[in-house]
Amino acid sequence: MPRVAILKFPGTNCDEDVHHVLRNVIGIESSIVWYKDFVLKDWDAIIIPGGFSYGDWLRAGAIAARTNAVEELGNARSSGVPVLGICNGFQILVEAGLLPGALLLNESSKFVCRWVRTRVENPKGPWLSLVSDGQTLDMPIAHAEGRYYIDNESYSVLVKTSPIIRYLPGFNLNGSLYDIAGIATEDGMILGLMPHPERASEDFLAPRGFKTGGRIIFESIAHSLKRGW
Repeated sequence: MPRVAILKFPGTNCDEDVHHVLRNVIGIESSIVWYKDFVLKDWDAIIIPGGFSYGDWLRAGAIAARTNAVEELGNARSSGVPVLGICNGFQILVEAGLLPGALLLNESSKFVCRWVRTRVENPKGPWLSLVSDGQTLDMPIAHAEGRYYIDNESYSVLVKTSPIIRYLPGFNLNGSLYDIAGIATEDGMILGLMPHPERASEDFLAPRGFKTGGRIIFESIAHSLKRGW
């Protein structure tokens, strides 16, 4: 059976949520792995969950991005190991240079915790294998540094080649450039996402007017791994 590692740093606080969804909702084997014990070759997929790694000192994700565990993730694509970074995990992937751009302080300078609606464009890769182009996914955000920034030249390449998840009108609550809520590498193997799919994987969690849009991301990776992605 495929095995998914949930990478835990000092200050990670969403690892148990992800673990619950993978094992009890989706039915795929997963383990929470302390970053000092992480070895890439032991796992079929990696998830870096949300939280405040190293207390968000310096910049959110900056210190964790310089650990041996994340440096080893640089070999993930060539090894065929999918990687998902959620919220602080997205920040870590960007700080490590595994995804382009930067994540800045929210436009309001405040922590924002709200459900939002997003749309997926050009879905491909193991994390979005069951997602249709243009499909909307409702998920909650919970962050203070989620305002995505990318220069125009890099964006012009990104939009032509890579999966992008955007906030729908009225839901870009952090001021992200181009309404970007998540991005992936060209092949979709590495995905970074500011909203929390693990908090939108069980129907009873969705507030009135929203649907649980996060479960399909975990269903996609389970489907992909079982087919020998």
